[in-house]
Amino acid sequence: MADNRWDGAGPGTSRCAPDWLALREPADAVARATELIAPLRRLLSNHADAPGGRILVRDLGCGTGAMARWLAPRLPVPQHWILHDRDPDLLDRAWLTEPDVTFETRQGDLTGLDLRGTSLLTTSALLDLLIPSEVDELADACTAAGCPALLTLSVAGRVELTPEDPLDAGIAAAFDAHQRRGDLLGPDAVAYATWAFDRRGATVHRAASPWRLGPDEQELTTQWFRGWVAAARRQNPRLPTRDYVRRRLEACEAGELRAIVHHTDLLAIGAT
Repeated sequence: MADNRWDGAGPGTSRCAPDWLALREPADAVARATELIAPLRRLLSNHADAPGGRILVRDLGCGTGAMARWLAPRLPVPQHWILHDRDPDLLDRAWLTEPDVTFETRQGDLTGLDLRGTSLLTTSALLDLLIPSEVDELADACTAAGCPALLTLSVAGRVELTPEDPLDAGIAAAFDAHQRRGDLLGPDAVAYATWAFDRRGATVHRAASPWRLGPDEQELTTQWFRGWVAAARRQNPRLPTRDYVRRRLEACEAGELRAIVHHTDLLAIGAT
């Protein structure tokens, strides 16, 4: 899988550092689209005959296991999770303590992904960091294995800041362009993945999963905002951001800045 390449959702060049992942985990948990769980539960409840009595869930780009910690207690059956990531340091920090749930870690990427025997594939904040051929590979692997995919917290290309500032739109446009650098899908990832799974016969459900940041998330808001602007400046160094950043950070420190960072969750269920 991809290696959680910088998407502006966290500080500087260390988006997937353990401290950043820990900082964002509560906001991720609140944002995730719970309405996608009901169809997933219905599907997985038919897997009582899974080998060893446990369904097999693979989480790509797992970080320290936040997706598993959120989803495992919401599934109706015993589970075994395989947590995949390219970063061995993150895998060393992965943990999961839910009753009737076991896990193991594996270092690797999307190359040669084999989902045979897998009951569910998950990702979190990863889809927008892929290129089209990687999404095609993911969809092919899920289709071949008859494996549903829950792909969460993909950036949607919309940020709302309150109070508004004249520079907001320019920063957002530069950030979105940075997200699309090279062949990366960025804000187009959910639309592309929907098309990729649909053309392979899957039923695709989508739901909004926005971060809603305010005074209670001041540290996360600050870190996210700094990274958002830094990515925009890498795309367009001519942006006049010095005073803008100062104004925004002062508002954040005063508890006056609020942000809605739009994401989308996607559940793809193959034809049966």
